[in-house]
Amino acid sequence: MEYRDPARPAQPSYALPEEASFDINMTVSERQGSVEIQLPKLLLKVLKSPFTISYWRNDGLLFAEAPGYFSIEGMLGFRFEVPENERFWGGGERILGMDRRGHRLPLENKPHYGYTTESQQMYYSMPAVISERSYLVAFDNPAKGVMDIAYSTPNILQFEAPAGRSAYLVVADDSLLTLAQQWASVTGKQPLPPRWALGSFASRFGYRNQAEAEAVVQRYKDMGVPLDAIVLDLYWFGETIQGTMGNLDWHAPAWPAPEAMIANFEASGVKTVLITEPFVLTNAKEWPNAEKAGALAKSLSGEPRTFDFYFGHSGLIDVFSEAGRNWFWSIYERLLDQGVAGIWGDLGEPEVHPNDTIHSAGSALSLHNAYGHNWAKLLYERMSARSDQRPFIMMRSGFLGSQRYGMIPWTGDVDRSWGGLSGQVELALQMSAMGLAYIHSDLGGFAGGETFDPELYYRWLAMGVFSPVFRPHAQDHIPSEPVFHDQDTVDKARDLIKLRYRLLPYLYSLAHENATQGTPILRPRAYYDTSEQAFVDDGRYFFGDALFVQPVIEPNQDSVEVSLPRDSQWFDFWTGGLLSSHQIEQDLKATPIPVYVRAGAFVPMFVEAPQSTSHYDSTNVELHYYHHASVSEAQSELFDDDGYSASSLRSGTYEISAFNASWDNRGLTFRLENTGSDYAGRPERRSIRLVVHGWRSSPQGVVVNDQKAADVTYDESVNSLVIPITLPADSEVTIEIH
Repeated sequence: MEYRDPARPAQPSYALPEEASFDINMTVSERQGSVEIQLPKLLLKVLKSPFTISYWRNDGLLFAEAPGYFSIEGMLGFRFEVPENERFWGGGERILGMDRRGHRLPLENKPHYGYTTESQQMYYSMPAVISERSYLVAFDNPAKGVMDIAYSTPNILQFEAPAGRSAYLVVADDSLLTLAQQWASVTGKQPLPPRWALGSFASRFGYRNQAEAEAVVQRYKDMGVPLDAIVLDLYWFGETIQGTMGNLDWHAPAWPAPEAMIANFEASGVKTVLITEPFVLTNAKEWPNAEKAGALAKSLSGEPRTFDFYFGHSGLIDVFSEAGRNWFWSIYERLLDQGVAGIWGDLGEPEVHPNDTIHSAGSALSLHNAYGHNWAKLLYERMSARSDQRPFIMMRSGFLGSQRYGMIPWTGDVDRSWGGLSGQVELALQMSAMGLAYIHSDLGGFAGGETFDPELYYRWLAMGVFSPVFRPHAQDHIPSEPVFHDQDTVDKARDLIKLRYRLLPYLYSLAHENATQGTPILRPRAYYDTSEQAFVDDGRYFFGDALFVQPVIEPNQDSVEVSLPRDSQWFDFWTGGLLSSHQIEQDLKATPIPVYVRAGAFVPMFVEAPQSTSHYDSTNVELHYYHHASVSEAQSELFDDDGYSASSLRSGTYEISAFNASWDNRGLTFRLENTGSDYAGRPERRSIRLVVHGWRSSPQGVVVNDQKAADVTYDESVNSLVIPITLPADSEVTIEIH
């Protein structure tokens, strides 16, 4: 819904794709003094005078403009009346509790260094709310503003900004889960990332020279810890933190042969990711070139706008201007030619952005929150045009819809403490619900910490296993990489990371589901649980639809209480055993993180963990099925392709292995069907080790495609049945268990 003021120029949408068009079925009925617009999920009642719109559904009034759009001197926005006591997610990254009602939220992307258990304002704000009644209101305006959720006035939701676009989006659906899918369809789904993005990262602040980086990669290899990428922080372009930003080229004394280093890493299955920032210091090597190219944001005088901040006296690249984009891309193109596989865009709030900074599209005041969004757009569009390799773009700030540019955000400079860990579930769920599927944290914590806490590190890494991205990162006075700690820590971390790699078939299939349907990877409990508490649960989450995870966020715990959703029966992920209650006391002495599997779930895994995703091979898969008599039908899919081609989904060069389970009084029947087309590395046939959990007695018989199955084993001690199966490409297998 856009309100246009004839006195103000029209403003572009950043939330919606430029090519967006929506085929919406609607019926318009005009009455005296009003108009009704019936949509599939909404009814709009438009009162002509005074002009207001109210939004209805079959369960009644959702919300209403009160009076809706307003514009006064120095402020514009919207005002809505919302039902009393209705709860809302929204506002993006904050640590305030899942229900954001009763808060006045600043909408200005801004760093919060070393945050712990509370944060009002962080790196990635979102001008949007999600109601517990499964509708969403988003304000398509990236200006520095405020969203007031019944804080100043009871039952009033108000968005206000000094400038920008006067428009809002409304999306409604039958459930919070399908609402998330619809939101992704409206603002653009996240493209499928390169498969290596799901592997293990070596990262710290920072590797100071080539020898150190090479030694880190070798140490991972020597210690048998899987690794897919190394991330180089700002020392790649200078030997000091201050005074070098904007050099944007290798510091040759410390990095004498970067191309050879990158090629050697690549040969061993390790990608190289480089940090870049949008600031160019006036003393940097690239300052004259950036100034000559007209790449810098300007002051009111028309000269480059400069300012002092921690790193030095600087200007800012104008990612809204063609000149700025072209110049910045020339830097990236050179780095990609050298073999760099991924780009880390840091400080993209931007960290310093004076209001009188002038971009080609407007002032900092009106565009601030779209800066990282446009930076990601630049990279995604140019990298996609350059080759068929999927872009890797990691950034900490953006706007509504930034996921369509492949943005992989993280939660910023979290404190290295239990307090820092405790807020990560809330942050991840709030961002995931708004489409940012690859939100993740600096595992182990980034900032501070006087001494290494092995328990904190272990619990944080355990959460990372069941997160979209596994990337430890920290200030380097305490190593972030597991391979530099004591043997016990190394052994525990190795086991966790190998489990992460064994779970890659499940996780990669979730990535496909997100790319095609918009379903988040991390999912709030309320997606599946309609209980009162589920909407505000900030301590547990679903990892896909099969796994329910409760991170350990306090030290020295021998056990923890777990309340499981009552919509299902549950199995312990670690033992495979069926749980007899939804309220349990979980022993933590031998469990890195409480994880439970929903009855009726399929979880595909590797039998052995590869050293990197360059050795990803789905020829041999272990398919776990969690059987319970309460589940009569269950379905799932395993997705596979070459892991890197951006065109694989468009061209159909991938395959789907569909799994179906049916239970009745005759027994349990599985149908496994593989369909697809050829791609590099497609197995001619799969060896599947079907593991059926919850089978309570030795079967009377097992039949595979009408033939008695061989080598079937039953383990009475854990109630599991193992059936070896061969599934050729483009074929179907039926397994009957009696």
